[in-house]
Formats: sequence, C-alpha cells, structure tokens
Amino acid sequence: MVAAAKFKRAQDRILSARPYAQKMAAVLKSLSAGVNRDLHPLLRRRTARKIELLVVTADRGLCGAFNANILRRAQDFVREKSNGGLEVGVSVVGRKARDFFRRREIVPRRIWVQLFDRLGYAKGAEIGQDLAAYYTEGTIDELYILYNEFKSVIQQKVTIEKLLPIEPPEETEPVTGSYLYEPDEELVLDALLPKYVEVQVFHALLESAAGELGARMTAMDAASRNAGEMIGKMTLVYNKTRQAVITKELMDIVGGAEAMRGS
Repeated sequence: MVAAAKFKRAQDRILSARPYAQKMAAVLKSLSAGVNRDLHPLLRRRTARKIELLVVTADRGLCGAFNANILRRAQDFVREKSNGGLEVGVSVVGRKARDFFRRREIVPRRIWVQLFDRLGYAKGAEIGQDLAAYYTEGTIDELYILYNEFKSVIQQKVTIEKLLPIEPPEETEPVTGSYLYEPDEELVLDALLPKYVEVQVFHALLESAAGELGARMTAMDAASRNAGEMIGKMTLVYNKTRQAVITKELMDIVGGAEAMRGS
C-alpha cells in the first residue's frame, strides 16, 4: 500500500524526465562526432586499463528479484572485464549493493545510501559531479552505470550504459546536422558535458526508483495472494483433520456403548 501510494508520483517523474535525458544524450553524441575530442577531457579517449562501474540498487528488499538481477549482472560485468585484463572499480547507490560488495570483500570507492525517499536533482548532480571529476583526473579510462530501467509495474529491464567517454552515434544511428557554437566550442562543451553526466545519473536514479516501487507492488501482491492460497489450503487440511478426529471419537463412543449394551 505504501509503494502504491508513492508509485504514481515516481512514474510521472520518470515519464517527464526520460525524453529530456534521451534527447540530451542524442544531441551530445551527435555533437561529439564533429568536434575536436581533445577540447574536453570528458570526450577524450584513452586506452582502457581501469574502468569504474556505478551500481544502482534499492535500500530495502521485499521487491522480488529487483536487486538480485542488478547484483548478478554487476558480478558478471566485473568478472568479464577482469578476465579481459582490465582493473574494475565500483561505486554504489543503495544499501543492497553496499552490503553485497562488502560480503565479497570488494571495497566500493564511493557509497551513497538513503537517496530515494527524498530524491531530487541535487543528489543526482552530486554523484554526477563526483564521477566526472574522477574521470577528468585520469584515474579511470571508462565509466559505466548499471540500473533497472522502468518499463511497467510488472517489468524492469537491467540496463548497463557507457557514460564516459561520450561516444559518437553508431553508424546505424542518424547524425543530427551541424552545430554553430556561440561563443566557441570549448566554452559550450565546458557547460554542457558535466551537465550531461549529472542528467544521465539523475535519470538512472529516477528509473530505479520507479522500478523499485513497481517491483515491490508486484512482489507484495504476489505474496498476499500466495498467503491467501496457503491459508485456504491449511484451513482445508485443518477442517479435514478436525473432522477425522471428531469421527474417530464418535466411533469410539458408539463402539463403547455397543460393548456395554452387549455385556
């Protein structure tokens, strides 16, 4: 009931924010195809040696496989990249991810918890600024984000995206025209690129928040129905057992009465 009360607002927020985040990503990818990538560190490509993965989970459980799917994918990603000779670091959002990596003796670089009760853009911006600064320092060569994309109340899709460096569109994607820069490319990139990282992180947090509430509603509804079915089955077994006991007692009484009458 609590999840249902919060869900409508979370759904409205993600449906409002998603077109902006998607269009901003499309524009920045298109823009990156035609600029000098050395103008800004968030565009600059480096040989991948160390990468960072931001894992977004919930703070609480009781939401079905919502957290388990993310953590399983995170473990597979770390194993896959490590086997490929890369050094993989993680940062986490949510207690479930924090506890998961602690049990495996993997120390996250940064941990953010209890964000979703009062989720605002400032929290997404804080995480985005931290990640952008970490990449700009040259400590990591690639940055990925892993989260549950909200599809519907009953469906969430585990999604992993490469945030940095910003890559141009694939050959199959259309490139959106050319751009005029005022005052110049460098100043425009300095303003837009950090904002892009903030928006994409906030978008992922909104997707995860809506997906978590939908998953919790579905899980609790299924649990309630399963409990109802179990109660019905146990009541039936109880009534049959009680009836059998009563029948046995009656037969004992009748048998005793017949024995007394015969004697």
